[in-house]
Amino acid sequence: MTVSTVSSAVHITPVAIKTFFAHGKRKAEKFKNGEKEEDSKDNIFFDEAFHIVKAFIEMGTKNTVESLQAFTNTHVPAPYWAAVAPVLIPLTSCNRAADILIDWFGPEELKHVVGGERWWQVRGMDGIDAEWITEKEYLSEAKIDSTPKLSDTEEDILRMESLDRVMLYIHGGGYFWGSINTHRYQIIRYARKFKGRAFAVNYRKAPQYPWPCPIQDILAAYLYLIQPPPSALHKAIPSSKIVFAGDSAGGGLSLTLLTLLRDMGLPMPAGAVLISPWVDLTHSLPSVMNNTPTDIIPPYGFLAKPSTLWPVDLLPSSTGRVRTTISNSPPKPGHADTLKPSVERLEKETAKVDADRQGVQSQDAMLRDGRPESPLPHEPNEAGPSKIQYNEALEPLPPKVLMKDPNATPLELCSQIQLYATTEQLTHPLVSPLLQGSLGNLPPLYIIAGDGEVLRDEIMYIAHRAAHPAEYPVREGVLRGNPRQRENAKKFTTPTKVHLQVFDGMCHVLTVFTFTQCASYAYRSIAEFVKHVTDHDEEHLDRNPFPELHRPPTDISDHHTYGSTRSKRSIFKRMGKKEDNAKQHVQTQNGEPAEDIKLFQQEVDTLAHAIEKGVAEDGDVKNNISPATGKRDVPDVTMIRERVDIHGHTRPMEPKEDLEVLQLRREEIGLIKEDPAMRWANGQNEWDKVYRQTAKKAVKKRQKLEAKAHRMLEHAREQGLITASQPLRPNMRERNASHTKSPSEDSMARTIQEDRRWGPLDLENESPPPSSIAKRRDTKEALALLKKSIYHTAPITHETIPRMKRSDVIRAAFDPDDDPVRPPRQSVSEQQVRTHIIPMHGLRIWDVLVGYFMRESTKKAANGSRHVTEAIKNTGGKMGIIDREKTTASSSSGVDTGSK
Repeated sequence: MTVSTVSSAVHITPVAIKTFFAHGKRKAEKFKNGEKEEDSKDNIFFDEAFHIVKAFIEMGTKNTVESLQAFTNTHVPAPYWAAVAPVLIPLTSCNRAADILIDWFGPEELKHVVGGERWWQVRGMDGIDAEWITEKEYLSEAKIDSTPKLSDTEEDILRMESLDRVMLYIHGGGYFWGSINTHRYQIIRYARKFKGRAFAVNYRKAPQYPWPCPIQDILAAYLYLIQPPPSALHKAIPSSKIVFAGDSAGGGLSLTLLTLLRDMGLPMPAGAVLISPWVDLTHSLPSVMNNTPTDIIPPYGFLAKPSTLWPVDLLPSSTGRVRTTISNSPPKPGHADTLKPSVERLEKETAKVDADRQGVQSQDAMLRDGRPESPLPHEPNEAGPSKIQYNEALEPLPPKVLMKDPNATPLELCSQIQLYATTEQLTHPLVSPLLQGSLGNLPPLYIIAGDGEVLRDEIMYIAHRAAHPAEYPVREGVLRGNPRQRENAKKFTTPTKVHLQVFDGMCHVLTVFTFTQCASYAYRSIAEFVKHVTDHDEEHLDRNPFPELHRPPTDISDHHTYGSTRSKRSIFKRMGKKEDNAKQHVQTQNGEPAEDIKLFQQEVDTLAHAIEKGVAEDGDVKNNISPATGKRDVPDVTMIRERVDIHGHTRPMEPKEDLEVLQLRREEIGLIKEDPAMRWANGQNEWDKVYRQTAKKAVKKRQKLEAKAHRMLEHAREQGLITASQPLRPNMRERNASHTKSPSEDSMARTIQEDRRWGPLDLENESPPPSSIAKRRDTKEALALLKKSIYHTAPITHETIPRMKRSDVIRAAFDPDDDPVRPPRQSVSEQQVRTHIIPMHGLRIWDVLVGYFMRESTKKAANGSRHVTEAIKNTGGKMGIIDREKTTASSSSGVDTGSK
């Protein structure tokens, strides 16, 4: 069964029921034992939502990658109160982004690490899906005069021009799933809070479009904002009015884009919000192993049911997906033959090992033999020769694994472990920004993490690396052989201003759980950060980029609360009609500000007192300014480090010396290590056994698709296909082939697009990653991409667009995955899925559940804990866990038995 609303309901319903009863039992036991310590899962709504999300993601690992992508990239209509205007970022913006990336990489890196400069520019669509988002009531009422007449959507874009604050949002999803549809409600909430507009981009995703495809797309989106093409309706937006924001993979991409703009001397945004950013794809830090029970990420990572697309190696080889290394010297990083070695290389290496198995050294001997002639000094080995001595020579390159026992023979990964990039590419600074030569000289960063998430340590580490470039340098192995990163380490030494907050008891991307108090505070804090960095000039932000330190404190107002009249009106009254402003300005009880505003104001006071004590910041408070009562901003604060409890209350973070992740040697950061590698291998081995027959069917399906692709190409050439690499054959004629050329913005059928640089037939000398559909011929999506580039919208390298043979037209008519007339649907990792059953789609159901949880949480907070306590007593009494007579006596004697 594929990932769908029905399958999700079938899989998740038992989990929700089980969680409900387990929650009551756990709360009753806590009450019986007199436990006072609070936990995030004491909230029944968070407990349910946590397990629902965790169950959904785990269900995704038992389905194909394409199935999960299709479900999470299904177009879902926007809510009635939001103005959402879809746009298509044209190929001209994509080409400008490509030129910047080509310049950044340089010819050698493009050839040996990326695999070429063409394949990642190949795309199926005529641009990138994106959308403008804001609240309808924020739209300007000014009359729009235009000729020709604009659509309502186009007019909305023009009415948004009065909103000068812009958030460029980059969604998350492990670099391979999720879309603007999964994140739209969150983005609307941000836009409402900071009273501006957001721009969300539906970038191409792996494994069909692996690294660096997503980077090109998000860079194109940024260029579209600051350098709009003639077809765009919006005016150029100053970079100082833009804030990047992203969660998980989107957070990692946001940080990567910042470093790219910095390196290339391009205009930088006003700041960036990084929500649980995934920045270390080697999984080298402790929380990856330690926090699995408290996070929503599956224990084995993102595995998948086999399909023609993924995994690349459907069946493990005779040596397995992880093997004892058969060579002493590590492979050249990024070499095209290291991840999926040729048959000739395998035979050669196997013969060599069979001849001399004793020749393979231990890790300790292997790494020490590879030491440079003049190694850097390192600490004496107090633990004897068996302890690893870390220095720049002892950093095994992927796919070799760093072993815990240095006397063991190293392991070597034979399969790709991440969908986003090949194993050899995982240590590249644009793949894992944790390994950037420097994270200095960036705009202000607001970084948040959950204390229970597996990515916690890498998030905390990049925050400190950015704020203290000299104190936390990158390991020497990254700089060796990488001139740009060596230059960056020396050049970008100015500390980046960072606000780091780690939330107690929260999992990955806590902002998903919008109904919790701490998430409510996070949304408000993010909004105030956006307003502060976009409303003040560069000089002001250089002095103080933190809204919490602005003096006098900013006056905050917000008239929206859940449970307002908007949610109670009939759907027939709401559709296409604005709410009355007076009704939308819902007041809280006694005229008090909303809870999130109160929490932020408490944070301002808490931070002021913490700074006076010198425990929350790294800079010096100069000129004797009182943080609590001063009339001027608190200046020269480099970093704010805080923890946030489950109620949204902040406190200073412990000293850096007490954080385990900051005590690690830099030489062991950003390496593939034995424990996470073996955990992945164990999970993949289990999947290989369970889905062995499915994998065998996929192998046969690949063979059929390759034959189909071969037939398609032969027929196209017979019909007159002419390309730069394939001229017209002798004795062949063009058979009414089209020579029409047009810009990509003109959606003409059967045209050679002047802005489309490359297609699947232009990659003869390129070596793209094995998962990329740009050069593959063994997946349905690869064939759809190929067919579109031949018969519908060809790249400029094509001289003709042939007509399909009549036999191919008939076949397409009977093929559910094809079309005899229109262009075939492109990859679900790129093109949104349109369906007629949207009202019942799972994404919409999740949004309804979140809204319900928010309203119920608000009621619960208002009513106190009396009803919860009574429910616990009743449940505990029925289960025999709680003695009702004793608890009744305790209550009458004034003992507090309320639930926390």
